[in-house]
Amino acid sequence: MASTFGAVQLAHEFLEKQVKKGDICIDCTAGRGNDTVFLCGLVGETGKVISLDIQIEAVESTKALAAANGFEDRCTVVLDSHENVDRYAEEGTVAAAVFNFGWLPGGDHNKHTQTASSLAAISKCLKLLKYGGVLSLSIYYGRETGFEEKDAILEYISSLPVREYTVIVSEFVNRPNCPPISVRIYKSDM
Repeated sequence: MASTFGAVQLAHEFLEKQVKKGDICIDCTAGRGNDTVFLCGLVGETGKVISLDIQIEAVESTKALAAANGFEDRCTVVLDSHENVDRYAEEGTVAAAVFNFGWLPGGDHNKHTQTASSLAAISKCLKLLKYGGVLSLSIYYGRETGFEEKDAILEYISSLPVREYTVIVSEFVNRPNCPPISVRIYKSDM
């Protein structure tokens, strides 16, 4: 059982403690829709989840999973880059945003998140967060992809102002082959 514990479980445990009924949340990398559906369950009938992805396969998977769980009324799934996340929510209104950097699970590893758009999306999400809001970043990298993005993200989040954000980085140090890195960012309550 312990060997199956991973970045998704860390992210979901973190989000479950932060997200409340009626909140607005964003899944910046929809993927197969698992985080979107998880967030829909947390925000309840009065909440809203916005889910983005640049791959039509991911958008279709996410819409299908949301529909299968009866969450179509509380979730909007759009074909767009996470770099444009600020088009879908107002500054200071988002309780939580989620990222899974890397490639679509079961998809083409040649299609993956890119450093420049990922950094822009993180920066925009930090502004979209309300005070007390959170970001969950799961950084997947390996083979020939993702190392530059991983390094750039870790450098960027390390420079966030300590008075405004608390950043926690968790690594699976006893796992081979570039295990994912889990990041939790808290925006201060000011």
